[in-house]
Amino acid sequence: MTMRLAKRMQQVEDSAFLTALDKAETVEGMISFAAGMPAPELFPVEAIIRSNTKTLEDEARYALQYGPVEGHPLLNTILTKRMADKNVAGTEENILVTSGSQQALDFVGKVFIDEGDAVIVENPTYLGALSAFNPYMPRYVAVEMDEEGMIIEELERALRENPNAKFIYTIPDFQNPTGRQLSLERRKKMLELSNKYNVPIVEDAPYTDLCFEGEQLPPLKALDDKGLVIYLGTLSKIFCPAFRIGWIFAEKELISRFVAIKVGADLQTSLLLQRQSANFLKGFDMASHIQKIRDLYRSRRDVMLRAIEAYMPEDVTYTRPKGGLFIWVGFPPDITGEGLVETFIEEKVLAIPGETFFTSPPGRCYFRLNYSFMPEKEIDEGIRRLANVIKAMR
Repeated sequence: MTMRLAKRMQQVEDSAFLTALDKAETVEGMISFAAGMPAPELFPVEAIIRSNTKTLEDEARYALQYGPVEGHPLLNTILTKRMADKNVAGTEENILVTSGSQQALDFVGKVFIDEGDAVIVENPTYLGALSAFNPYMPRYVAVEMDEEGMIIEELERALRENPNAKFIYTIPDFQNPTGRQLSLERRKKMLELSNKYNVPIVEDAPYTDLCFEGEQLPPLKALDDKGLVIYLGTLSKIFCPAFRIGWIFAEKELISRFVAIKVGADLQTSLLLQRQSANFLKGFDMASHIQKIRDLYRSRRDVMLRAIEAYMPEDVTYTRPKGGLFIWVGFPPDITGEGLVETFIEEKVLAIPGETFFTSPPGRCYFRLNYSFMPEKEIDEGIRRLANVIKAMR
């Protein structure tokens, strides 16, 4: 049967590769560094059960109903306070609650991108952002990074050559996939360029609270005095992903545009999950919980770094993140990505190939490794398996 699909579907690739990885993760004995999943043993299950039970006992008639498109008022107030704690000023009118920050990325694409529009991204960049933007058929302008994040001179060149670019997309804190953090000096310079060329910045901030070494830098939105930064937040990495609570924090006029898109998408994020999240956050010590997350992830990062140093060939390169979930590994030039994933699966270890995070072929074999999900013993063994494959290929 032939159907006349929209042209945008030519930009949407099927997820056969990710589906294969999902299936492989269920194989007994498989060690997975693939998905960016939180450590499940840190989910505050008992506290969630108590707050969820109380919500249904006390508020079922409201919680099971339709609700405001913008978000549940109590949750919006709590999220506004969280933004204020990061020195981002605003009111509940500056927030739209979304079904995860992935929906927020899709909304950004819908609101801003026409076919052929230039969108400036980091090189490499988050796979999920590319998946969200691709249906709107942008033209990507990839800006190189170093250990301090996006290189400002390269960013200015991109803006100069693409003065009508719709926005700059960045993950300034512990970037996915590289784990790098945009330095404070570069944050300020990026904002200067945003103001100079009148190009908005989409600040994707899922890992901001997962800083476990060095200084926690201010969000770009905290430094924004022109209203050009659109902040995307989520509770998935510090609470639980299944609730799908994300938000957009931006100027009120722009939020009204996103609200109109939200109406067409799903009318509202689940009111039950919003009320349960609000009640949970209202009575739970999130600061102590986040510190537990930081402590565990720091330990697991250190185990992975030690294992890479111990097992991998000396000419393998890798980042040393100060927070977040990922280490970015570059294999030597004589190692290609062809057949590597299949070989890794045979050895019962999974990792995401780096080519999926680039807008054009990178010319070198990279892999993204997640250290938050697996216990320390499995992290060490998994890196040993990866290293054995690389050594065997040489």
